[in-house]
Parts: sequence; C-alpha cells; structure tokens
Amino acid sequence: MILNTGARTDTVQYFTPWLLKRFEEGYVYTRNPLFPNIVTKYVLSPDKIAVVMFCSKNYAPILPRLHEITDKYRTYFHYTITSYGNDVEPGVPSVDDSIKTLKELEKIAGKNRIAWRYDPVLLTKDYTIERHLDSFERMAQQLAPHIDRCIFSFVEMYKKLEVNMPEIIPMTAADKYRIAKGLGEIAAKYGIWLQTCGTYGDFSRYGIHPSGCATLEILGKANGCEFRDIKHKGLREGCRCIESRDIGAYETCLNGCKYCYANKSPQKARDNFKLHDPNSPLLLGHLKEDDILTDGNQKSYLKSAGRQYSLFDESR
Repeated sequence: MILNTGARTDTVQYFTPWLLKRFEEGYVYTRNPLFPNIVTKYVLSPDKIAVVMFCSKNYAPILPRLHEITDKYRTYFHYTITSYGNDVEPGVPSVDDSIKTLKELEKIAGKNRIAWRYDPVLLTKDYTIERHLDSFERMAQQLAPHIDRCIFSFVEMYKKLEVNMPEIIPMTAADKYRIAKGLGEIAAKYGIWLQTCGTYGDFSRYGIHPSGCATLEILGKANGCEFRDIKHKGLREGCRCIESRDIGAYETCLNGCKYCYANKSPQKARDNFKLHDPNSPLLLGHLKEDDILTDGNQKSYLKSAGRQYSLFDESR
C-alpha cells in the first residue's frame, strides 16, 4: 500500500514526534472520517509499505530525524510553496525559508523524490495573474536544480470559501489559459517538468503535462523500483493518482490557510489539536469502548510473479 501522511493535515509540521513514534512502534491507527467509530490499524514495516508519501508546507521539524524513515522506506515528498503571505497562509513559513528547507530536504531525500507544488492558484485584488507569474519565476529559478517536477492546480470553489475567503475573484477560462501559458513558458525556461493536479482542461499546448502527481510510475522511477500494473480509478474525476491510505485527520491543521478544504475553520482545528497525544496510535485522542478496530489489507505493489489485481480488491 501507499502510506499518505499529509493529505488531511500537515502532519510533518505539527505532528512530527507522533509520526516518528508510530514508525518506531511499527503501527498506526486511523479513524474513518465518514464512520468515526471504525478504526483501521496499519502495520508500518517496510515489507508492508510500498512508499511513504509526504505532503507538507514545512519540512523543517522532521529534517533532523528524517533519515530514520528514508533509510528504511521508499519515499516521495510533495512540498507546497506558493506566493501567498500570512494574510492567506498564516502558519506557513516565508518563501525564502521554505526554499532553504527544500534544499536541505534534497540533501537527505534526493531531488528525484521531491515535487514542488505551486497550488492552489487563486486570484484576489492582491494576488493577480502578474504577481503569480513574477513569484513563480523567482521560485523556479531557485528550485529548478533541486526538484523532480512542479505541480499546480487552480483553486476549487468549495462552498466554505464563500465564508473563509470571500475576497477570491472567480477565474474565467481566459484567466486559466493565461496563467497556464505563463507558467508553462517559465517552466520551460528553467527546465522544469510542469504538470497539473486534477485540473480540468488541456494545457499541453503550453508544454504542461496532464494530471497524475502520485502515480506508480512516478513513485517507482523516484525509488528505482517497478510496481505492478494496478487498475485504479484515481482519487477523483480527472485524477490519475494511485490510491493511498491517509493516516491523518481532518480539522487538525494549524496552518490556517484560508482556501483549505480540510478545515472548516481555524478555531475547529485549534480545538481538535488539544486532543492530540503524541503517544497515542491515533492522531487525535485514543480508542473508545465502542470503536471497531480492523486490520488494513496491505498488499504488495511491487512487481513480481503472480496475478495482477485491482486496488478495489482491498478493503476500504
């Protein structure tokens, strides 16, 4: 299975001691977000985990001990660095600090395992198309020698954004094509493989590759291995990514990003954070009497003799 540590929350930035302890003890519990009394146990041994996939906006907290994971597991790192300031991303380090941290991450993981995420792209009166392109070029110039690829997407207009970020200016199709053209030209200038993430539209005319930022092909190439040809449907419409098992929890990230889909409100995340115990197998709280604990079905993805199978053979 693919272990995902950062789709629901920024685990690395706010829960590094917990994450490292889970790897030390060799297992983790994760609560089903739709059926909260169902808890799944995953064994965190290298023979059970095909790749540990990270996604964070600040890897600084884990860098001193990251080798404890990279020495034993195949890994891949998504590092989100955008042009937004603390008015949009209150808990995120500055661009300069983030770039410095990414370069330190490269020394441990290698550039072939690092994807720079410039997303989501959104517009306000302050964050204009021109500002995005100027910022992207400054970052691209510095990051190009240290990354495997760059991934971008346009913000999805979730209902909660009407409350959390009313200043967003809806994008037109012309806006998106203008941004894509500019990003594509800059990426080509600095030799960066640029692709979309779940973004509808064909931007190939600008040298931009289609969605699929966590495919087995990418993960295998980054780690010098080959995976089975597994049938899967992606994570959502327009997505080509392999399914993964996330060990985080929604409503727990303290970054406070105004566009975030995983938090309803910063206050809710702060309240939930108080329930965190670094010694618990669960990210939040502990097992309850009425919880149903099940073992995750962890099949190998590595290519070997035997039948090909579908991800949907696995229990959810």
